[in-house]
Amino acid sequence: MKFLTFLYTFLIVCLHSSSAATNYNVLSFGAKGDGVTDSTQAFLNAWAAACGSTESTTIYVPKGTYLLGSSVAFKGDCKSSDIKILIDGTLVAPLDYNVLGEADNWLSFEGVDNVSIVGGTVNANGSALWACKAASYNCPTGATTLSFTNSNNIRINGVSSLNSQMFHIVINGCQDIHIEEVNVTAASDSPNTDGIHVQYSRNVMITNSSIQTGDDCISIGPGTKNLWIESITCGPGHGISIGSLGKDMDEQGVENVTVQKTFFKGTKNGFRIKSWARPSNGFVEGVRFINATIQNVQNPIVIDQNYCPHKLNCPRQVSGVRIRDVMYQDIEGTSATTVAIKFDCSTLYPCTEVRLQNVNLTYLNHVAQSSCNNVIGETLGLVQPNTCL
Repeated sequence: MKFLTFLYTFLIVCLHSSSAATNYNVLSFGAKGDGVTDSTQAFLNAWAAACGSTESTTIYVPKGTYLLGSSVAFKGDCKSSDIKILIDGTLVAPLDYNVLGEADNWLSFEGVDNVSIVGGTVNANGSALWACKAASYNCPTGATTLSFTNSNNIRINGVSSLNSQMFHIVINGCQDIHIEEVNVTAASDSPNTDGIHVQYSRNVMITNSSIQTGDDCISIGPGTKNLWIESITCGPGHGISIGSLGKDMDEQGVENVTVQKTFFKGTKNGFRIKSWARPSNGFVEGVRFINATIQNVQNPIVIDQNYCPHKLNCPRQVSGVRIRDVMYQDIEGTSATTVAIKFDCSTLYPCTEVRLQNVNLTYLNHVAQSSCNNVIGETLGLVQPNTCL
């Protein structure tokens, strides 16, 4: 009886919420789903109407292909208590990457609260820019596909991101974010196309997603606190990375990160923590990598505190980033190289409280190796390869 009462109340609340919502169809604002007509202004007008409403609102994008031919910023401060963007169609960027030029973002949300994006595909058409960079021409940096800045209570559900020019999704300076059932796809050689990047944000969840790209599947930058990552398939790509950290002297730390139930296939790295070999007051603390399957990964477990690309601005220096309390637990699979576990920590601040528990990694059905520099920790349970902790 209690359950039936609860169910009845729940349905009444849902029906009331649905009836109270105001719906805005982008077609009513002049959008065309023909893939040719620039619908940028129509989307901005639909956003303005939803943002200015005093009710809960839904922006609906029907089936079709909608060209958004310039950098589009959806900005707060909105009157609406919550805005849902329901996408049944595909949003596409211009084929000519010069149209976006040096824009940081293609689609950005700035200073918004209680916004959800549900479904749909965003295609940034980044392959021409990747080719330009591969040919070493004078090319634009490229735009992030979907960016949230200084925003709270955001949900991204069921979105597919294709062929980003740069990062696919960026969460910057935000709080209370849930990203789930996202599919990210880009070529394995596409440069700087991180799947999801989080920085200066707290209380972020990333779950049940598949990421195939040319750089980190998920990258974690400074100022990230309380990050939960679960049920991620990664590959191709560079794995799940904390860093690069320590590029600047004054830098916020990374703390309380949990990554569990992940599958890596053919990636460059599995779990990586990376910092520049430069002075910094940054730190990494309270990290849990739990329950992962590793398949043919070049560097399954790695801490690299001697990152110094092109040997510029860091030779003969050491990392000031302090790394402590990192756990690797219930990880198994195969390494594509002989060294499956590599800890190369700072000579100034060695890594401490690093623990390996029930880790079983092999190399071509043979015993793999481990390598340790400036690390203090312990092993628990069965750990293969035999570690140098």
